[in-house]
Parts: sequence; C-alpha cells; structure tokens
Amino acid sequence: MKTRKQSFVQGAALLAATVAIVKVIGAVYKIPLYNILGDEGTAYFSASYNIYSLLLTLSTAGLPVAMSRLVAAANARGRTLQIRRTFRVALAAFAVLGAVGTTVMVLYACAPSIANALETAGGGRGLFAHFFGWIASLNPISESIPSLIALSPSVLLVCVMSAYRGYTQGLSDMVSTSVSQIIEVVCKLVFGLTLAAVFIRKGYGLPMASAGAIAGVTIGELLALVYSWFYKRRMDKANVEPSPDPDVPDSNRRILKDLVLIGIFIAIGSVVISAFALIDTHDIMNLLQKALNYSYLNAKILFGAFTKVQTLFNLPSAFTVPLTISAIPAISAFMAKGESMRARGVAEGAVKLTALIGMPAAIGMSVLAAPIMAVLYPSTHEAGVTILRWLGPAGFFVCLMLTTNAILQAYGHERMPIITIVISAVIKIVGNRVLLSIPALNVSGAAIASLACYFTVSVLNIVIIAVKVKDKPRMLRQLVKPLISSLIMGAAAWGTYYALSLAIGRSGGRLVTCLCMLVAIAVAVVVYAALVIVLRVITAEDVELIPKGEKVAKILRIKAK
Repeated sequence: MKTRKQSFVQGAALLAATVAIVKVIGAVYKIPLYNILGDEGTAYFSASYNIYSLLLTLSTAGLPVAMSRLVAAANARGRTLQIRRTFRVALAAFAVLGAVGTTVMVLYACAPSIANALETAGGGRGLFAHFFGWIASLNPISESIPSLIALSPSVLLVCVMSAYRGYTQGLSDMVSTSVSQIIEVVCKLVFGLTLAAVFIRKGYGLPMASAGAIAGVTIGELLALVYSWFYKRRMDKANVEPSPDPDVPDSNRRILKDLVLIGIFIAIGSVVISAFALIDTHDIMNLLQKALNYSYLNAKILFGAFTKVQTLFNLPSAFTVPLTISAIPAISAFMAKGESMRARGVAEGAVKLTALIGMPAAIGMSVLAAPIMAVLYPSTHEAGVTILRWLGPAGFFVCLMLTTNAILQAYGHERMPIITIVISAVIKIVGNRVLLSIPALNVSGAAIASLACYFTVSVLNIVIIAVKVKDKPRMLRQLVKPLISSLIMGAAAWGTYYALSLAIGRSGGRLVTCLCMLVAIAVAVVVYAALVIVLRVITAEDVELIPKGEKVAKILRIKAK
C-alpha cells in the first residue's frame, strides 16, 4: 500500500519535533494556568485529569498498539484489503469503548447527586444509593466535579481518533498524528486559558475556572478528530490500486480476536501505570491528613505542588513516546519478514535515543530543581523543590520503562510488561504508605516511591528482553556512554549555576535566578553535545538515518564505526 512512509528514525524525529512544539505550547498553557489557579485550583484540575487519564488509558491503551502491529504486518505482506478491514473493525471497537468510558466518567462526576436523589426517593433504591455513595467517596476532591463533566466527552473523541492514528502509524506515516497533536494543544491553549481567565475575572470561583481550562481539551480533541478523518479519507483516495492476489482478509471476528488478544495485555499494563497518578491523588490527600494531621487545605496545597512538579517530570517521557510509536510497527514489520537482525537494530536504536533524551533531562532537572521551581512556579510551596529532585531521576526510568515495554510488545511478548508493572505497583503502594507517613518526608515520600517503582520495572524489563528475545538487543551497552555524558553535564550545570549565583548575588530575585539558570542550561547543552561526539555516543550510521544526515555527520566530524 502506497503511503507517505518514513523510516523508524525519521518517524520518531517527526513525532519528537511535534512533541517539542506541543510542549512549548503546553508550557505557555500550563505555566500561566497554574499561576492563575494557584495550588488549590491546580488540585481540582489535576484530580479530574487523573480520572480522565485512567479511563482514557483503559479505553485506548493496547488496541491502537495492537492495530499498528497488525497493519504493519499486513502492509509488509502487501495485504491492502486486510489493512482496510482491520481499520473498520478497530474503529467500531474503539467507538464502543469510548462511549462506555464517557458514560463512566459522567456517572463518576454525578455520583453524589445521584446518591442524594436515590436516598430522597427511598423505596427499594437504598442499595443503589449506597453504591453511588461509595463511588462519590472515591473522589477525594469534590470541587473537581465541574471539570470532570467538562472533560468527559474527550474519552469518546480520543478513542475514535486512536483508530485513525493506529491506522496511519501502522503504515509508518506519522504526519496525521503530528498535526492532530498540534491541533489539540493549540485549542487547549486558546480556548482553555481564555475560559479560565474569564471565569476567574467574572468571579465564578476556582472549580469553574478549572472546568473552563479543561474544556479546551475537549474542544481540541473534537477538531483533531475532524482533521484525522479528512487525512485518512485523502490517503485512501491516493491508494485505490487493487491488492495483489491472494488477499482474502480475515473475518471481522478473527481481526477483533487478534486486536483483543494483543491489546488486552498492553492495556492492563498501561492502566496500572495510569493508576499510579490516582494512587498519588488518594494517598497524598488521605495520608497527609490521617497520618500527619495536616488540614484538608494544606493537603490540597501540597498535592497541587506535586502536580506542578509532575508536569516537568513527565516532559522527558513525552519525547520517548514517539520512539515507541515508531519502533513498534518497524520491529513488527521486520519480524513479519523474518529480518530479526534489522529488528534488533531498531530496538537498540530506540534504547540509545531514549538514553540520549531521558538521561540529561532527568539529571538536569534534579540538579537545577531550585532555580527551575523559582522561575516557573514562584508561588509554589517550598516542598516542590525536594519533589523535583527526587522525580528528576525517576523521569529517566519512566522513559526506559516505556521503551522496553514497547520492545517487548513489538516482539510479541505483551504479557511480560504486566508482570513487571504489577510488581512495581506493589512497590509504589507500599512506598507511599510508608514514606508519606514520615514527617520529614511528607509529600516527597510519594516522589521517592515513584523513583523506586520505575527503576524496578525498567530493570526487570531489560532482564526479560535478554532472556526472551531472539537475537537479543544489546541494551546495557546503549546506556553507558549517555550516562557518563549526562553525569558530567549535570556537574557542569550545577557548578555554573551556583558559581554565577555567588558572583552576581541573589538580590535581583526571579530575574537573576532565571538568567543564571539559562546560562547554566546553555553550558550544559554545549558540554553534553561535545561529550556525545567525543565519546562517539552517536555514530555516522545513526546520523545518516535522518534527513541530510551525511552532511550533518561531515559538519560534526562524526566517523563511522
């Protein structure tokens, strides 16, 4: 099937560039938004978004990955009719799941009102009243209800759009995914930030301001879905050639069975990962009050600070997701053609790029935690700095977990990540219970538990890949040189910032802190780039995979192995 196909690295580069644009626009959205809402309003926003993320993951995780694998394998064999039937079956399945997810989210938001109405009505409705009362008790922040309602249609919209993205990603065409993501974030910025500011100015209160901000997400998903529909329609018109014989597509039932068998295990693992955010919401709000006797207001403020730091913590992993999206169909296609060594090359390349992106970002956030929080979120509780210092290193292990999960999924070992994630979830839950109850740690305990959790799952995944995968990728070899480069870079960043701070003094406040931080980051970038070249972390073969790579290799004097 003819498509605007990109190589693994080109597809990942396109998506990574998109992520950079999305994150810049997202920062323009979230930084002023969090300052408008404050720690308390941010808690309302985050509580609703965490529920949405869990339902969205439950509805979409697994099936899009399974779809891209099936499409990539069919495309490698030239089975155009099989590809098109796979899309139709997946679209119907995604729509049903999305409708269920949206309904669940609405019922979760309306649970208190439903429970009160049933209790008032009396009769034989007592059991249902208790059920909805229990559902209502699961939401530790009742002020998040308006945001939940505003966000609920997004579950259906994203589910349907996931079918379109899985289709194009399976054909190694990442353009649709990239453009639709930009549409999402631009709408979130324009509509969400505007509504939040207007609602605050009109005195509607923080819960409604949070709902206005989050309504921008729903608007963005709707417009992105419209674009995705038009893109696929145009793609199909350009691919009207008949499939080569024989191309008898599998039955709808067989395709659905394959989607479910592949996707269910991926979905379970992804749901557990998304549940970590809900675990933190519940544990921080409850344990700080019960174990440490914090007030409800203070617990909300600390949870809001934790949420702000998580925005930074999630940044490196956002650049890893493009690698997983591009790697899964690439590895699947090579394995379908029996080219296991080429599949190994893609897996090794994904791990190396993960290390090159995730390690410096994680170490940089940790060593520059104080100036980062002072510049971006000056009014945030002081605990935010300590939280970021712990979550910084955890950010890299999130990246490594996502990449190794994707490698296992692409090789057909979808069940393995479930085992490792469940083990790490136990560590996360126990860690939260113990560490959040220590007065000296308080909310930072959740960050330390996250670090232990993601480190564990990453190590276990690497061990399983070494045992299970044929022509196993050389994983640890891809991590050593990026680690050395990142540690030296972190030392340079830390030394530059504190030397400038002492030389200039801190009387200039936020502006001087920002200047010192930017200079430290600039020095870190130069040092890291030089080390990557000197230590030959990137080879000429790596660079040549990107557009104009040969010229770039000559300019940087990067030699082949």
